[in-house]
Amino acid sequence: MGSIRVHEFITLDGVINEPTWTFEYGFDPKMGAALAGAMAGCQGILLGRTTYEMFEPAWSARTEAEDPGAPFMNDTMKYVVSSTLEKPTWRNSEIAGPYDAGVIGQLKQRVPGGIYVSGSGTLVRAMLADGLADELHLFVYPVARGAGQRLFADNGPATKLALAGSEAYSNGVLHLTYTPATPTA
Repeated sequence: MGSIRVHEFITLDGVINEPTWTFEYGFDPKMGAALAGAMAGCQGILLGRTTYEMFEPAWSARTEAEDPGAPFMNDTMKYVVSSTLEKPTWRNSEIAGPYDAGVIGQLKQRVPGGIYVSGSGTLVRAMLADGLADELHLFVYPVARGAGQRLFADNGPATKLALAGSEAYSNGVLHLTYTPATPTA
């Protein structure tokens, strides 16, 4: 069985949408190594429709010379969770249909290695609620936005996690890796 590894850029107050606010902090090369580590061994990418539609124009023409992550993003099979997208236009993409925990569980069984997820807030919240995410890689930026889509929504289910790793970067970003907490007896 594969694993699902989620990556999010997140503010101190939990905002994850439209991460253009990350630009002013630059990108520490160690962050690239951490992202590569999260992607390592993954044989699939799982995206919500909105993230897919944002990523396709940003990544589809990008080369390895421009970004070392381009081959992974373009050559890896992408599964898109959507009830409205009918025909994917980015190569190596297929529509998984509307969110269904059983379908995601089957993908997890079928795709060897791991499945990488980036952004896709609505999808990630659902997978966390259904216990489908195996690793959560949060790149916490030293800013509070005050408003925006949050990773953990108000009135959402309680989610217990265990810290599996942490790393601080020179730009003030903190990488926190979490796994599901093991229930105590």
